[in-house]
Amino acid sequence: MGEHIIKLPDVGEGVAEAELVEWHVKIGDIVREDTVLAAVMTDKATVEIPSPVDGEILWLGAEIGDTVAIGSPIVRLKVAGEGNAKPQSGEAEAVAAEPPAKLPTPKPEAAAPPVVKTSPKSDEPKAKPAAPSAVSKSTAQPSVSGAPRPEGERPLASPAVRLRAKEAGIDLRQVAGSGPAGRIGHEDIEAFLARGPQVAKASGLARNDAVQDIKVVGLRRKIAEKMSLSKSRIPHITYVEEIDVTALEELRAALNKEKRPGVERPKLTLLPFLMRAMVKAISDQPNLNSLFDDEAGIIHQHGGIHIGIAAQTPSGLVVPVVKHAEARDIWDCGAEVIRLAEAAKSGTATRDELSGSTITITSLGAMGGVATTPVINHPEVAIIGVNKIMVRPVWDGTQFIPRKMMNLSSSFDHRVIDGWDAAVFIQRIKTLLETPALIFVD
Repeated sequence: MGEHIIKLPDVGEGVAEAELVEWHVKIGDIVREDTVLAAVMTDKATVEIPSPVDGEILWLGAEIGDTVAIGSPIVRLKVAGEGNAKPQSGEAEAVAAEPPAKLPTPKPEAAAPPVVKTSPKSDEPKAKPAAPSAVSKSTAQPSVSGAPRPEGERPLASPAVRLRAKEAGIDLRQVAGSGPAGRIGHEDIEAFLARGPQVAKASGLARNDAVQDIKVVGLRRKIAEKMSLSKSRIPHITYVEEIDVTALEELRAALNKEKRPGVERPKLTLLPFLMRAMVKAISDQPNLNSLFDDEAGIIHQHGGIHIGIAAQTPSGLVVPVVKHAEARDIWDCGAEVIRLAEAAKSGTATRDELSGSTITITSLGAMGGVATTPVINHPEVAIIGVNKIMVRPVWDGTQFIPRKMMNLSSSFDHRVIDGWDAAVFIQRIKTLLETPALIFVD
């Protein structure tokens, strides 16, 4: 028998490290060749690490959320034959026992102060309680709150106390009694009522003071880092404008109804029209299609327009990219958006499909709200936010008429884009969307 060490392989494109986001095995598991051992993430691309050999897991070299350098050992296996590593005496047993050793054993005596038991099922108290006559009501300080009694346990109280609690809307399970064996008296009810807003009503619901600690790893951590970087380094200016999309919606519906023999076209949403409008507006203001290297003080102005489409997936927010939107028509843009959205939601989008954007669209669809303040996708200089379409009354000069209106909420990097230029850009998009025939004119 021997040992085989598996190192984190090169996941491509010059990446020097990756974050461990999931273990598929544990110490003691028997694995076969090609069994998936772990998943690592880099720049929103998740890569599975398979086992190259059969064997038994002896050691796992990282915890979920750890950043691991390429080439670092991550798994040690016991294999038939010599393997690729010779363990030193007692090494295998030591590493196999290492993970449990990392978990400190709590000390019960230091965990919490003693708890006074008031349950009638308790074997305490051993000491004989003082006679009630020895304690005056003016100095007695009964407990006014306590941990909820277990489900089904009936509090000890006289019929008169129960009636008073019922009339006051008090759940007796939330009252700690000061009498023998936790019996609840009138003084306990009075003390409980004195707590005011903290009183629990007789709704049958118990307080939940549980706190769950959730480690931020994987895609969630990538999103957190990206958003923090953007908000800490980019001074945002947000510009909101309403757009009459009545004519656009009529055109979109007509185009979706049109069928051509032998030609398969995707169902058009609003996004392809917005993308083409952005392409035309960028031709007038190419500085909007830029990446700002703030450390070097250089604006990289791109000729190719690569539009990121922020998409919500079961794993979190990702931004697949429609490359070279300037070379695509309405239907090509629509088909590519559908393809990328499906790949993102299924988790099959490639690293190339999730990177390289020069400007981004963010849309919450029907949940878009009236206005938003989108966060720029660093190091881009602009993001266009699409809000939901609503029918609103619009004055046409003689009367109010119903129109389909939509707001665009867009943010710009104020270090690179002046407020005036941002407004000109959005007004150009507004003109194109409100007169959609212009989108098709070269």
